[in-house]
Amino acid sequence: MNRISTLNINTEGEFLKLLSNNRAVLFYFSTVSCAVGESLEPKVKNLVSAKYQKIIFCSIDMNASPELCASLQVFVEPSILLFVDGKEFIRASRNIGLVPLEKSISRIYQLAFE
Repeated sequence: MNRISTLNINTEGEFLKLLSNNRAVLFYFSTVSCAVGESLEPKVKNLVSAKYQKIIFCSIDMNASPELCASLQVFVEPSILLFVDGKEFIRASRNIGLVPLEKSISRIYQLAFE
């Protein structure tokens, strides 16, 4: 079952703990002041929950986690990072197309889980 959450991840330690406890995590970085990020987030969340149940979706507020964003080199919003087995496989920022994102996730998901 897919777990979708908005976690209060503010430190690199919390980030690493989430990665070590879960095989696949998609991190969605945005702020409440970004209209694009706010409109894209539910679409990405629905995509993950409908098609990729083994990936955990985690939404992170960039304003609440500036040190974490800096350590991950996430400087623009929205940004999406997909980690599988602790390794980064997808990094997408700013102009994110849902269809190309889905194709990338699908390819990685098939390799990792099917």
